[in-house]
Amino acid sequence: MLTLQNWLSFYEKNYKFIGRVIGRFYGEDGLPTPELTQAEAMMTKGLEADRQELIEKQRFPPCNAEWSFIRGSRFWCSQQSGGVSRDWIGVPRKLFKPGVKPHCVCVRTTGPPSDQSPENPTHRNRGDLDHPNLGEYPGCPPLAITCSVPL
Repeated sequence: MLTLQNWLSFYEKNYKFIGRVIGRFYGEDGLPTPELTQAEAMMTKGLEADRQELIEKQRFPPCNAEWSFIRGSRFWCSQQSGGVSRDWIGVPRKLFKPGVKPHCVCVRTTGPPSDQSPENPTHRNRGDLDHPNLGEYPGCPPLAITCSVPL
């Protein structure tokens, strides 16, 4: 549906409107059909999901990763990991989400949690380390910016 939205935006921006095609999305009277209303709702939902995904990617950028048959996996964080520029490096953690395979993200280790106001004095200066959907990689030091997971 987002691909359809992209095409729609392209045509609205670059072409002059001259009419509607009668069929699935517009009736013979030129009015929208229920299918169009449903498609527009799905596009709106998709755009919102994309927006939420971008917010999450800023909060938990993907780790850099490499794999070798001999050494296994190595994950590490930098100020550019996951293509997200930021002023912190972070540490690798597994992010667990329902219905999705866990994946490596970089997690802030200082300051208040991302979802908490900096003025709130109750935070413990641990960044997002205490987020309930995060897990450490076994055998990796808790604050290491690089983590190797052997085969």
